[in-house]
Amino acid sequence: MRRIFLTGGSGFVGLNLMEYLGSSSVFLTYQKGSSIEINQDIVIHLAGKAHDLKNVSSPDEYYNINTELTKKVFDAFLVSNAKVFTTLSSVKAVADEVEVELSEEATPNPTTHYGKSKLFAEEYILSHSIPEGKRVYILRPCMINGPGNKGNLNLLYKLVSKGIPWSLGAFENKRSVCSIGNLLFIIKELIDREDIPSGIYNVADDEPLSTNQVISLIADSNGKRAWVLNLSKSFVRAVARLGDFLKLPLNTERLQKLTESYVVSNDKIKRALGKPLPLTSSEGLHKTFKSFSSNG
Repeated sequence: MRRIFLTGGSGFVGLNLMEYLGSSSVFLTYQKGSSIEINQDIVIHLAGKAHDLKNVSSPDEYYNINTELTKKVFDAFLVSNAKVFTTLSSVKAVADEVEVELSEEATPNPTTHYGKSKLFAEEYILSHSIPEGKRVYILRPCMINGPGNKGNLNLLYKLVSKGIPWSLGAFENKRSVCSIGNLLFIIKELIDREDIPSGIYNVADDEPLSTNQVISLIADSNGKRAWVLNLSKSFVRAVARLGDFLKLPLNTERLQKLTESYVVSNDKIKRALGKPLPLTSSEGLHKTFKSFSSNG
């Protein structure tokens, strides 16, 4: 029976993790503002301030939650009898944009408060020697998707399911995604096995996908045909520049985000596991989109 001290139990990953580990685990879930005393065998720290794409959050929110809370939980772990500490960081602790495949060896250079707050937490953990008999894992997932998850994928799903054409078909990109099923599988392996070394691990599905492929997956989950327009790149960029001045839905910044590539290597974690991940990128996304469909 696993005895787990869990933060972020009410979040998307936390709720799925408790269901995934099921009756073989007993959880003590941390409540915001309460004192931290760990009497369990395993610590899974999921609580965090997500990246606010609308830029309405204050910088202090990121550092208070992502950095300072992580420090407190990790300090409590060090003085406890717990054997395993696993925390969620983010690939954005390393880079907001990538030109080549992102590995764990890349030199971190985050530009947002979100990324910096995650990096500061990582640096604090790594600045401590790990006591004998303990294991410490820092996971850097890319964009996590799964049934019930909201966010940018849900917005894209609504656009495609309403029959609105995707007008950026001429832009080819590749983006890594992280299926919740693969993330939960990795966490279970890390906490159950003693042969996986402590350290930082990227978490991503095997195959990066283009936005055009994601559009096709959304259409397929609805039993429809994808409507993709291959408008000239120069025309689309001109419309985006116009959007900068007229405050249109498409502007240069949004165009960049929709068409950029962000490929994450998962080679290190797969070598450590010594076994394949249970889901392909397409399988994970299909589960996500089918959940959107069933929820209306």
